[in-house]
Amino acid sequence: MSIWKRKPLNQLLDEASESEKGLKKTLSATGLTALGIGAIIGAGLFSITGLAAATNAGPAITISFLVAAVGCIFAGLCYAEFSSMIPVAGSAYTYSFATMGEFIAWIIGWDLVLEYAVGAATVSISWSRYLGKFLGGYGIHIPDEFMLSPFEGGIINIPAVFIVMLMSLILMRGTKESAFVNGIIVLLKVSVVLIFIAVGWQYIRPENYDPYIPENTGEFGAFGFSGIIRAAAIVFFAYIGFDAVSTAAQEAKNPKRDMPIGILLSLGVCTLLYILFAHVMTGVVNYTAFAGKDGIAPVAVAVENMGHANAAGVIVPAYPWLNNAILLAILAGYASVILVMLMGQSRVFFSMSKDGLMPKIFSEVHPKFRTPAKNNMLFMVLVSIFAAFIPARVVGEMTSIGTLFAFILVCIGVLIMRSKMPEAPRAFRTPLVPLVPILGVGVCLFMMVFLPLDTWIRLIVWMMIGFDLYLFYGMKNSHLNPNGYKAGNYKMVAGSGIGMALALIAVAFVHHEGADDIYLFYFSLIFAAIHLIGYASSYMKKRASI
Repeated sequence: MSIWKRKPLNQLLDEASESEKGLKKTLSATGLTALGIGAIIGAGLFSITGLAAATNAGPAITISFLVAAVGCIFAGLCYAEFSSMIPVAGSAYTYSFATMGEFIAWIIGWDLVLEYAVGAATVSISWSRYLGKFLGGYGIHIPDEFMLSPFEGGIINIPAVFIVMLMSLILMRGTKESAFVNGIIVLLKVSVVLIFIAVGWQYIRPENYDPYIPENTGEFGAFGFSGIIRAAAIVFFAYIGFDAVSTAAQEAKNPKRDMPIGILLSLGVCTLLYILFAHVMTGVVNYTAFAGKDGIAPVAVAVENMGHANAAGVIVPAYPWLNNAILLAILAGYASVILVMLMGQSRVFFSMSKDGLMPKIFSEVHPKFRTPAKNNMLFMVLVSIFAAFIPARVVGEMTSIGTLFAFILVCIGVLIMRSKMPEAPRAFRTPLVPLVPILGVGVCLFMMVFLPLDTWIRLIVWMMIGFDLYLFYGMKNSHLNPNGYKAGNYKMVAGSGIGMALALIAVAFVHHEGADDIYLFYFSLIFAAIHLIGYASSYMKKRASI
């Protein structure tokens, strides 16, 4: 058997629930565009944008949003073909299993787990800051030591842990998405953006745009051109959700025409709103105001400065009631986003477990609630730890690099499918192949390169842990390959792991030259050395037995 063995399409159809079969073709280009706008405008815009402006791009954060959108366009067109080939609802893990085989499916699935888990942590940290601002409007103040991580001068972020646990418990008991409630939340999110732009425009101070592109401080990624691109990679988080358009391919009335319209138009509208939002945000208050603990809640900072200075020179908000109303809407919307991210993560892990690639416990269903409760419990603990003790910058950048990596794999997947499965039916075909997939890989990789090296170290470590699980558990318990694998397959997996370990060593040395984080450096070296020995000995032992 082979790690490249694909899951048969008829098996996927058999595994799909009745609700996922025979989906009605009801979505027009307008419906797909509305779906895309509702999915794209989410937590990323209200969370990580301020920090990216304060530490990387300054007012030029508007350019960063444009660069990120370009990467999304190419990836989105590839994602549309990727999903339209598989006529069941599912994630990139499911699609890749049917088109590129088990090993690539594992890599994408493991990466999606990272994206969803740290994404939920990032949103929960931002939710915590907005909650503090909201309660502060009523004279209730939570001490900073209980709202910040130890790396930011606090002890533990209790509100962030609270919202993660609350949403996880709701998931354990079972939840069904209501179209009515979801529609209200989408309306709230879009309304917050439009009101923020409309009200804030009259309080823009031109001096806050000087300089529009702050001069580079001498550090890579700290303003200047490198800062703009690094910020683009960071705010890429704000575009998470656009792929919801592509996953609805099987419900489109005319997918060949409507899919590109829905993807490009929804991205265009949201990019315009994002640019206007960032323009107002950095115009109302100087970008340096978003540094520090409040940068994760940029809307609250900006709204507080929408007013006129009094005799003492202090800005008095013109619409204090609006501030609390917007904060309340963001808090409600955030709760929904966290719920969806935790649900998406658990469902990917559930699917991997059902395929035998993860322990069976993660696909066990609660006898009463009919949910993967143990799965939800595990990630309630994991995401809570991230939210409680990891800085917002770190988890935000990990979300972006995980998403960019997933999009690169999707673009590469289209190239592979065109070569290996040229005759397979496609409801939508990515135009200008191989140009569009290659540009998608290039733009996303370009943004990834500009992310901090410590973020790369964390991604590589996460992927190496994934290789460990696949090599020592998944390959032994795969339902698709019950009779084992050829020696060459072990060579491929172990070789990939060795390559990752060598990459970790190289990145650690480069990062160490420009940073004082000696602990991360030694951890990387020790982690890589242990894995080099483990991968090599495992391969040799398995090869001898075969």
